[in-house]
Amino acid sequence: MAKVTQWWMVLVGVFMLTGCARSLEGEQYQNQQPVFSLNDFFSVPVKAWGIVQDRSGNVIQRFTVDIMPSQQGNVLVLDESFTYQLGSGPASRTWRITKINDATFRGEADDITGFATGTSYGNAFNFNYSMDLPVGDDTYAVTFDDWFFSMGEDAMMNRSYIKKFGIEMAEVTIFMQRQPR
Repeated sequence: MAKVTQWWMVLVGVFMLTGCARSLEGEQYQNQQPVFSLNDFFSVPVKAWGIVQDRSGNVIQRFTVDIMPSQQGNVLVLDESFTYQLGSGPASRTWRITKINDATFRGEADDITGFATGTSYGNAFNFNYSMDLPVGDDTYAVTFDDWFFSMGEDAMMNRSYIKKFGIEMAEVTIFMQRQPR
């Protein structure tokens, strides 16, 4: 009887953990319009508004971002400046994103561990990367599953799922709008 109880508890635990992990499949967006082009969208300055929610759905950060893009050869450079209305975080970040082929990108930033990998899927773009995320006096090794969705020529929605050990710890929602030069 004890073995049956142990197996039952393991099975319940596995289902609970897999229920905590979210995974989107990019292929479902391949034929959706409008098509999202990373380089076209970030050809002018962009203003962004965002929130971070913890696992319970509580808003723990509220911020704006000014993004100044530039093209350096085949590398798209995104200089981001953050302002926080709630919580705190990095004041700035610079992304350097290289297009590998029509659908594949490689990104790097100083606070990212290794390289980010990006894939285009019709009206969506997926960016995956790891980061040592400072939270208060601690630092956590986490992964980001970052999804961008075209909302038209001048607007985009971004949803990021922050995970530790494959378990979703927080979500980031950002609205981005292209600005006149």
